[in-house]
Amino acid sequence: MVKIGLFCAAGMSTSMLVTKMKNEAKAKGIDVEINAYPESELEKVIDNIDVALLGPQVKFLLTKAKAVCEPKNIPVEVINTMDYGMMNGAKVLESALNLVKK
Repeated sequence: MVKIGLFCAAGMSTSMLVTKMKNEAKAKGIDVEINAYPESELEKVIDNIDVALLGPQVKFLLTKAKAVCEPKNIPVEVINTMDYGMMNGAKVLESALNLVKK
């Protein structure tokens, strides 16, 4: 099972995207756990995720997130702005799974 964490300012704007990602994973038979968190909780949940995705509105935190994630070999990336805006769960799920494979 791949555990994906989505991080935004308060953890709420990513909740809809999480739902779409979960639906896509279920339809494709992919075993994942996906949760949304406020960016302030990254350090608290880092040991419980396999990949971290930042909402575009907090992309300025990427350097800070890398400092937390990289020592634990957790890939971290900013969600594509277009995919986020369109709430494209399929693309964001694919992106997360590709990061884990690297």
